[in-house]
Amino acid sequence: MITLADLEKEKNRVVGRKQTLNAINQGKAEAVFLAEDTDEHIKQEIISASKENNVQIIEVESKLKLGRACGIDVSAACAALLK
Repeated sequence: MITLADLEKEKNRVVGRKQTLNAINQGKAEAVFLAEDTDEHIKQEIISASKENNVQIIEVESKLKLGRACGIDVSAACAALLK
């Protein structure tokens, strides 16, 4: 099972809505991390794309926590761990 700790260790990842959607749609995403406090329309867009492409979705408590796990100084709505 993939966890947030895996995202923290792995350098092969993308952060942000646009890059995450591109990774999902190109079949490059192994798992998607989605912050619970993300705007609903972005959440639905990521969830829909992930389901269509059979990509695991992992919920994270907050955008701030996800951003820190990705090693950035700002919050992040979503991120993808790449294959």
